Amino acid sequence: MTTYIPITSPGRRRVLRRVAELSAAAGGLLLPFAATVHAAGSPRFAITDTDFTLDGQRLQIRCGEMHFARVPREYWGHRLKAMKAMGLNTVCAYLFWNYHEWREGKYDWAGQRDAAEFCRLAQQEGLWVILRPGPYACAEWEMGGLPWWLLKHPGDSFLRTRDAAFMAPAQRWMKEVGRVLGQQQITHGGPILMVQVENEYGFFGEDLDYMRAMRQVLIDGGFDVPLFQCNPTNAVVKTHIKELFSVANFGSDPAAGFKALDQVQKGPRMCGEYYSGWFDTWGSPHKRGPADRAVADIQNMLKMNGSFSLYMAHGGTSFGLWGGCDRPFRPDTSSYDYDAPISEAGWMGEKFQAYRNGIKPFLLPGETLPPAPAHNPVIAIAPFSFKQSASVFAALPPKVIKAVSPQPLEAYDISRGIVSYRITLPAGPAATLEAAKVRDLAWVYVDGKLAGTLDTRYRRFKVDLPARSKPVTLEILLYTIARVNFGVEIHDRKGMHGPVTLAGQPLENWDIRAIDFDADAVLPPLAWKTGRTAGPAFWRASVDVATTGDTFLDMSSWGQGIVWVNGRCLGRYWSIGPTQTMYLPGPWLKRGANEVIVLDLTGPQVARSAGLKTPVLDQLKPDRDLPRPPSTARAQLDGVKPVHEGEFQRGAATQDVMFAQPATGRQFCLESLDAFDGKQFAAIAELALLGPDGKTLNQSNWTIAFVDSEEVSKEDGGALNAINGQNTDHWHTAYSGKARTTAHPHRIIIDLGKTDTVAGMRYTPRQGPEGVTGRIRHYRAYVGDKLVVDR
Repeated sequence: MTTYIPITSPGRRRVLRRVAELSAAAGGLLLPFAATVHAAGSPRFAITDTDFTLDGQRLQIRCGEMHFARVPREYWGHRLKAMKAMGLNTVCAYLFWNYHEWREGKYDWAGQRDAAEFCRLAQQEGLWVILRPGPYACAEWEMGGLPWWLLKHPGDSFLRTRDAAFMAPAQRWMKEVGRVLGQQQITHGGPILMVQVENEYGFFGEDLDYMRAMRQVLIDGGFDVPLFQCNPTNAVVKTHIKELFSVANFGSDPAAGFKALDQVQKGPRMCGEYYSGWFDTWGSPHKRGPADRAVADIQNMLKMNGSFSLYMAHGGTSFGLWGGCDRPFRPDTSSYDYDAPISEAGWMGEKFQAYRNGIKPFLLPGETLPPAPAHNPVIAIAPFSFKQSASVFAALPPKVIKAVSPQPLEAYDISRGIVSYRITLPAGPAATLEAAKVRDLAWVYVDGKLAGTLDTRYRRFKVDLPARSKPVTLEILLYTIARVNFGVEIHDRKGMHGPVTLAGQPLENWDIRAIDFDADAVLPPLAWKTGRTAGPAFWRASVDVATTGDTFLDMSSWGQGIVWVNGRCLGRYWSIGPTQTMYLPGPWLKRGANEVIVLDLTGPQVARSAGLKTPVLDQLKPDRDLPRPPSTARAQLDGVKPVHEGEFQRGAATQDVMFAQPATGRQFCLESLDAFDGKQFAAIAELALLGPDGKTLNQSNWTIAFVDSEEVSKEDGGALNAINGQNTDHWHTAYSGKARTTAHPHRIIIDLGKTDTVAGMRYTPRQGPEGVTGRIRHYRAYVGDKLVVDR
């Protein structure tokens, strides 16, 4: 058995000296210490060639993810008890850097942010802790946990690199984490067994020296327990370094995941993230995952002497404005229910019981499962009306920023919120207003009258303005939803980016005012009046409750915005769904009067709400979305010669295909000619393109230019899933209702955002067991500038 010695211990220093002596005596033939030791250990917890060990005994880690930032502090103990009752012995916890350092140099570990107290509670409940401190997390969290102020530095390629603009603040962050949580490590009597270095770097980059540098940052921060990295199955080999223990992330096929680990190291096998469900994005159906398949995978991992961490065991809620955004731009819902075995409100139902029953036969000798804790009280609140309102325009602060041409908000030290851009237009004919970029949504007003909307989801950055017989005031009201949390798109600078033109001529000398919601969605001073205010407005109601308890605010009659109760921000709502309610924890209510404030940017149908006893998580209302011009696009491949045609391999493995000759163009089309199962459907988990150097092309400006069919009713099978970097979801041609798929061929066409050279493609089939529909067999690939035309 090999026991790894603590990284910072005197024993390790003695070993280092002895290795150096032996290496010199052997003529320098011994490997350096860092090339053979990938993790630290302690007298209590260690990683051997075959097992994790605790006090010398084999330990199978049965872990579940829970983010304390997404759970009211008053309920931390309840959720930890539920995890223990489900059969878990460890809790995995992210730290979100921006949650603790929203303003550079100002750290916050108090109250809801008290990570050390969370670790202490876990230890009291008999749970070990796996810590994931970043600096990058992902987790469907604002900017993946990275602080927005990093974006004050210019450029779109410095985050998650060895650039000093990233490494220096990351190093300060890890030193602060070590100060706060160092004593919580098992080497100091605490519950933290292992600490993760970075997160799924293989999805982002290939610089192994960056991973080595980040490892050293954690060591310098005072971490002396085993350090590890996680990556999806298909990236384990690419990013493994011997200095770090590797675990694999997957939602199916544990055998493949463990095989990938066996290729790079001799040690225990562990799934770092087993996906027990999936997250929701606004406008797409609620995700659900069957419990029976998950339980079978968990049992197979345990039979193979494997360990696992469920992502998520309990998802909770992205309270405040902390919810993130999937790529290329698909904002995540505030509900982070995740279809996890412990629901958003901490309920334990059939899925919980299935997991508990599945784990129970694999308990170690002497282990027993405690009973599940009782559900917290739930109350209904009778319908109530909002009788006061306040104009958003009136709430804008008096301070004006003068700008010749609008720059990203970060350049003005604005973190997020609502921003007004004002300018006077001279008299003139009808013309098109266009901005270089708009992040995220904006409403364009001419003398107070709505003229149109700008929407980054569809790269719709222009609006037609009517003729003007006299000078008018143009005001653009912009709303930042969330920064992208995944991929190179994390360089997501907000606001309206110049140049802004009218009829092709630059518009200059803007007045900019902003309501900066800051870290915790601080409300601006509001001038309330009785009755309805026209246009975007804040609304206020007082609600009396006789007894407190959890409830779910019904927001189905509202438009789009944010909700506060007694000064606490519950998060964002959007009537397009799938979420139509907002989880309101009982401890945030009080007996008697409670203040409810709603910001609605598009206006409610009825200014009313109620507290429901059950959430509404799966109700889409696409008719409530911002206006979107109907698409008249169609594929135009007649006479276009494919750059490549061939046959994919059977199975779920990612496949790289290089073309005989690179091709240059702005658009790429993959045409599915048939599927392995002989059925009429096509599906893609992920599609990337390769340049002449064999590396993937930058996808940050990609959009779907055309798709002949996509399933958007029974599941989220939208075409954007094929380019969002997530292997777990997929594009699938339609199989329900009137949009049911016709026969092959099926086509998906990507607009690359600019002319590029394509030398190959990386295709990831729909994941899952053999026999799932849509796995493409024969295909053709096209590259060109006009593969899509208007009808």
